[in-house]
Formats: sequence, C-alpha cells, structure tokens
Amino acid sequence: MTERADVYLGMISGTSADGIDAALVRFDSSIEVLAASMTAYPSAIRERLLALTAPSATISLDEFGALDVAVGHCFADAAIALLDQHGLAPGLVRAIGSHGQTVRHRPTGIHPFSLQIGDASVIAERTGIETVADFRRADVAAGGQGAPLAPAFHAALLMDRAPCAILNLGGIANLSLIHANGRVLGFDTGPANCLMDAWHAQHFATACDLDGRWASRGKVDDRLLSFLLRDPYFGALPPKSTGREQFNRAWLQPFLGNDARDPADVQATLLALSARTVADALHASGFTGTHVYACGGGVHNAALMDALARALAPLRIASTRVLGVDPDYVEAALFAWLARERLEQRPGNRTDVTGARGPRLLGAIHAASR
Repeated sequence: MTERADVYLGMISGTSADGIDAALVRFDSSIEVLAASMTAYPSAIRERLLALTAPSATISLDEFGALDVAVGHCFADAAIALLDQHGLAPGLVRAIGSHGQTVRHRPTGIHPFSLQIGDASVIAERTGIETVADFRRADVAAGGQGAPLAPAFHAALLMDRAPCAILNLGGIANLSLIHANGRVLGFDTGPANCLMDAWHAQHFATACDLDGRWASRGKVDDRLLSFLLRDPYFGALPPKSTGREQFNRAWLQPFLGNDARDPADVQATLLALSARTVADALHASGFTGTHVYACGGGVHNAALMDALARALAPLRIASTRVLGVDPDYVEAALFAWLARERLEQRPGNRTDVTGARGPRLLGAIHAASR
C-alpha cells in the first residue's frame, strides 16, 4: 500500500441503479486503481429507487428521508466490503468521494437542481473516513448543468494521449473530448442503456440484455428510429445533460402507439438509437482525433459496441481496458479524484463543459471520528 495521503475511495451508483461501484485509487505521478468492487443494492431498495426516478413519481417526506439514510448505509457497506476484501485499514484512506444515487436531474428551469441521495454523514460515521459528497450542486448554483463531471478527470487521466475521446456508456451516454491544445469539452449525448434496459425489463425478468443478444435477433425499424431521432434533445447544442427523467418508458410509448411490433425489433431500434446519437454528436462536435475509449456497463454489450464501431467509422473505438483502466470503475475513480480535488481546494468543474459561470469547489465535506 502507500501513505494515507495518496489513497482515496470513490463510489457511485449510476442511472441504471443496479448497484454501487467502489474503487480505491492512488494518486502519485499517475492515477492507479488499486482495488475495485461492485455491490448490488438489496432488491427492495433498488425497486424503491427505480420507482422514485420515474418522472411522475411521488414520495412522502418520511419515505424520502428514510430512503436517503438506507442508501447511505448501502454505500457504507460497499466501502467497508471493499476495504475488508483487501485487508485494508480505514486509516489508509485519506477520504471517500461519494456521488450517491441520482434521483432527479433538472438543470434547467426557474429553480434548477440535481438531487443525489445516500446520506454522507452515515458513510463517514460507519467507515470512520472523511467523506466528500454532493458534488453537483455548486456547479448548478453557478448556472451550470452539474454534469457531466467526468471530462475534467478524463483530461487528467489521458491528456498525454490527446486528441482522444472517452465515451461513458451507462444508463445515459456521455462524451469527453480531449483536444491536443488542452481544450476539454463534454456533454450527454442521450440514452445508452436506459431505454434498452427498460424495454427488456418490460418483457423479461431482468433489465440486462446480455451481450445485446435479444437486440441482435431483431431488425431495426428505420421509420421508428427516424421518429425517435426527432427529439429536440439530440439537436440541442452543449452544454447539455439529461437522465432517466427524460429517456424512459413513458418517453418511448407515444412513438410506439398501438402498432403491433416485434419487441425484439424495438430493442434493435433502441440499440441503434444509442449508437446513432453518440456518432452524430461526435461527428458534429468537430473532434479531430482518431480514437474513442469506452467505459461503463455498455462496453459489455457486444452488439452495442459493434454498432458503435460501424457508426463511428473511421474513428476507432476500444474499451479503456487497453489503457490499463478497468471500464467498469472509471466513474468510481472519478469521485475519488473529485474528493481529492476538493480537499486540495481545487475546482472540480470545467466551465466549458457544464456552462457554469466559473470554476467551483465541488462537494461538501463530512468529518469522521476515528
């Protein structure tokens, strides 16, 4: 191991809400993921989270407060499990960076906000490790989108490989564009897995279309795809970010109407939508690099990666694994990095990405008693 000052623990549960990714990260002359794990939510909590993230969801204050604490305990469990798994004492970790679970992201409107739950005081109390959380609000308060936050970290990770792009394929897809002159841009392109997961869950017992096998059995409905592509979000200029609030089953249903379609054809079309919107956004951005490095759960969907390879050509796409970075834990490492930046009093946002009025310190610090 190394001295405590160099090691941080980052955690996040993404828009798919399937569980908590945790990564122990050492910052020295480079960024090194020392250990990582994924801890699934208990099924009852995941069901409550998915219900809460529906755009029309309502919840009492008592239920919301209890869920916030329950998710905090889940994050604490994930951190403790990772430390125990590798026989590491909490005292070796300088701080935890916890993104928590996004339950609503509304960065536009009269009173913009981005809301994550997972009580950080619970995490700090149970682990005995200082915890930094609530990373998005300061950027939103400064007029920014509060997302994506990853481009600043991606630039720190890969500036020596510029120009290049990193594509995160979570529930939502987002791009980080790292230019040779040091300029960094980034934005959410739209759905990656969220619509496919929702459609699969509607027809099967699980959300995951393993390797895109079901989608591969269907045929792309070009007429349906053309209708889906008309959503104004896809043509909007950055800065922009989105989430399950917009891209969900309720969004999809009006496009389907009462027409009888093979469900596998719909899945194939949703996969094509994800690949097409990523490619359209990247080609329209003026990006001049040749390589796109993908991370997130979507890298395990072979059909999606094949569709992206075709849509992005002549650009080449590969998993971040070729860089020595596990694609499943790039985002967890991001929040370890953001915790470090906060404690070092360095801004964590990129104003050219989020649109904020200026650089801001991101995250609230929750002290721990050891």
